[in-house]
Amino acid sequence: MNKPVPEISPQRCASFRNALLAWHRHHHRPLPWKGEKNPYLVWLSEIILQQTRVEQGLPYFERFKERFPTVQDLARATEDEVLKLWEGLGYYSRARHLHHSAKYIVNELKGVFPDNYDAIRNLKGVGDYTAAAIASFAFDLPHAVVDGNVYRVLSRCFADGTPIDTTAGKKRFAALANRLIHPGRPADFNQAMMDLGAGVCTPAAPNCAACPLAPVCEARKKNMATELPVKSKKLKRRTRHFAYLMIRHKSGFYIRQRTGNDIWKNLYELPSIELKKPLKKVQELRYEHPWLSSDAVQGTRVSARLRHELTHQRIEAIFCEVEVNDDFCAPEEECWQWITPNDLPDFAFPKLILRYLQQKALSLERC
Repeated sequence: MNKPVPEISPQRCASFRNALLAWHRHHHRPLPWKGEKNPYLVWLSEIILQQTRVEQGLPYFERFKERFPTVQDLARATEDEVLKLWEGLGYYSRARHLHHSAKYIVNELKGVFPDNYDAIRNLKGVGDYTAAAIASFAFDLPHAVVDGNVYRVLSRCFADGTPIDTTAGKKRFAALANRLIHPGRPADFNQAMMDLGAGVCTPAAPNCAACPLAPVCEARKKNMATELPVKSKKLKRRTRHFAYLMIRHKSGFYIRQRTGNDIWKNLYELPSIELKKPLKKVQELRYEHPWLSSDAVQGTRVSARLRHELTHQRIEAIFCEVEVNDDFCAPEEECWQWITPNDLPDFAFPKLILRYLQQKALSLERC
């Protein structure tokens, strides 16, 4: 049975808000999107910051703002252009949803960004948190944002062990945040909550001595701050094994575009083979792909193993560098595309492939 959201007296609400906002007046983090009222730029920043640290997302926000200063500019771009600018940031569905929604705003809403929570929430790729952030920051609407930082502040302040990764927990903390939000200053309140969680009420070592909410923090009184918030599920990752083929022909090599609904959809990669287990010898590939032993292949080298962590997957990859001569014919059904190094800026690649392509000197062992 779900626990009722705790009652909060008007006096405690006022004390909470006043202490938080007074602290934030002197301790806010200066960032280029703070105080921004252009809903397109607020939306852009919020999509970039989903699953991304501020330090990592900042240069991407600046590049997108410069390249696509309006929603109309973004809508006119091709998907390849958007993915290329997003390259290296990960979670590429965000970029595809961003582009899709830009075209929807321009074509269906006549270029006018939606100005209420429900309409914002209806944009592809926008969830409850992002809709609340845009509504409050761009339109001063009283919708509380609840991200990881806010969960931590609330669960500690109220000593609430409801798991934050459950439906009940998400509803409970959202309701609690919406009771506390300052109705006249929702943007300031939301930003203050996130900044407090990011800089003071941190996961491992909260700086309770510097916290403006310390006098009302139940977890501090009970010495249980580091035990909160609670999660009920442990993240499980499956491991996948790939062999990527750098097939060199003359002054270039082959790439292909990923399709389907797997990871890195619509990004480009080197031709790849998914393996059931880690590759021990390149001869194992030759058994399954006899063309690797044909007269057209003049040499093969194999890189050291590279690992790449995704949210639910761990990728282990090796790169096979294959030299071929003019007798080599790329398989038509694979839709490989021959490019030169000068063409690389025109294609967006997953970070794993970029790491390989950008390394100056690979440790390659002749097989």
